[in-house]
Amino acid sequence: MAVFGQAQERPQFEVASVKPAGQIVAGPEVRIGIRIDGAQFSCTSYSLRDYLRYAYQVKPFQVLGPDWITQERYAVTARIPEGASREQVPAMLQALLEERFKVKLHHDKKEFPIYALVVGKSGIKMKELEIPASEPVPSSVNVNVAGGPNGVNVDLGGGAYFGFANNKLEGKKLPMARLADMLALFADRPVVDLTGLKGRYEFAVPLAEEDYRAMLIRSAVNNGVSLPPQVLQYMSGDSLYSAVELLGLKLEPRKGPLDVIVVDSAEKTPTEN
Repeated sequence: MAVFGQAQERPQFEVASVKPAGQIVAGPEVRIGIRIDGAQFSCTSYSLRDYLRYAYQVKPFQVLGPDWITQERYAVTARIPEGASREQVPAMLQALLEERFKVKLHHDKKEFPIYALVVGKSGIKMKELEIPASEPVPSSVNVNVAGGPNGVNVDLGGGAYFGFANNKLEGKKLPMARLADMLALFADRPVVDLTGLKGRYEFAVPLAEEDYRAMLIRSAVNNGVSLPPQVLQYMSGDSLYSAVELLGLKLEPRKGPLDVIVVDSAEKTPTEN
């Protein structure tokens, strides 16, 4: 049990359980993501890289380390101390990972092949919403991803969502940085927002059946779902390009230096609860 308290210390969960969760397999529906309900923090099937990504508020490709940190899955449930804020949860998770996995890491920079998300020649084809300045931008506190053969749906909270289902791509209340994150679900490299657009948008565009199928398979692979070889042959990077063009945007392959955190050492089996 960890105690939240003294000012000089990082905030910590009151109590936490960390257990191996097994691999994700294809099924009617796969739920992935962190959820906070009141004082309860929970996640059913994240890799150590996923937890580090959330703890340090970076994207998955910015966490480097041994292969197993992306392969092994863990379930974490924890209680947030009374009086603590949701903004302190990432720091609590940092402390938990250091305690249970003995994580040691350092910060660095690395050049990556990326996709730059930019505005297409014909301009955007999405509707910009009039949203009060006082309304917060969707945060990463509750990001609930449900996916399966019928598509992918991401609830970002506050009425913001991203949907990929029934041969259609749709979203609402999405800032461009968030849209870039969502498009990365279907990409073979990181997607970085370089549009310069500051608004929030909604859209709903139809996809060709072959593009929809290829993107669905790619999203499953990117989330660690095991698929048979005969299914993987249908993956195609061109499908994502086609979908993005329907939004009046473009993906440009580039290289660029990005901040990373490097895992120097960690234990595959967490210490007992």
